[in-house]
Amino acid sequence: MKAEGPERLAAAIRTILSGQVALSPRMSAKILESMLGGLAGKAEAGPEAKLTDRELEVLRLFGEGWSTDEIASRLHLSPKTVDVHRAHIKEKLALKTTPEFTRFAIRWVASPVRPNA
Repeated sequence: MKAEGPERLAAAIRTILSGQVALSPRMSAKILESMLGGLAGKAEAGPEAKLTDRELEVLRLFGEGWSTDEIASRLHLSPKTVDVHRAHIKEKLALKTTPEFTRFAIRWVASPVRPNA
């Protein structure tokens, strides 16, 4: 995954050069889950299980009260890219308005149990 540190990246490169497949623990879990019929598990995990790692990060930052420009600066993205992530999150979670998205993000961050946090 993009968020992995340099040590894990170097290990993954060595793994690939030796002819093997390198996957992050999260990606391995996703693949196993899909192979074992994980769709039922995803429904139980909550709607945020549909989001990518970056979308979860953007959702968390909005839930913590950061603005689009602040999130863009913090993640080294353009504000437009942050807006695109927000639009994808809204679509995946069937949130129709930005206030609805903001309420969801705040509640999600405040929730003591978040399956994909």
